[in-house]
Amino acid sequence: MSLRYLHTMVRVKDLEKSIAFYELLGLKETRRHDSEGGRFSLIFMAPPGQEECPIELTYNWDGDDALPTDGRHFGHLAYRVPNIYETCQHLMDNGVTINRPPRDGHMAFVRSPDNISIELLQEGDDLPAAEPWASMENTGHW
Repeated sequence: MSLRYLHTMVRVKDLEKSIAFYELLGLKETRRHDSEGGRFSLIFMAPPGQEECPIELTYNWDGDDALPTDGRHFGHLAYRVPNIYETCQHLMDNGVTINRPPRDGHMAFVRSPDNISIELLQEGDDLPAAEPWASMENTGHW
């Protein structure tokens, strides 16, 4: 028996905010399915050239009162980035809170508008420690 990874699904409360957040990370919409009968939309997003492993944003047209919650049952999504400092600065410049700054030049955590924890990992060797990251405190939790 062989398995093939297909996607990760997360429920979102505000579709436009969520799409904008994942676009800030560099993901692009690869396909969409709108179900009139089921009153939901499925939006698949992936980094360019990596369409085989998308994230599926599930949006219920009539709302979802349980979102966003602070539940940690999901865990997190992880993406490798070419420069952790530049990525975090780009996100901060666009209003995203860096919950766990990349003090070690290797790893950071942010949260989506729907409270999904996103791990960002430095590609290749860790970057040398640099300010303001090296002395930046955690914000909230990740």
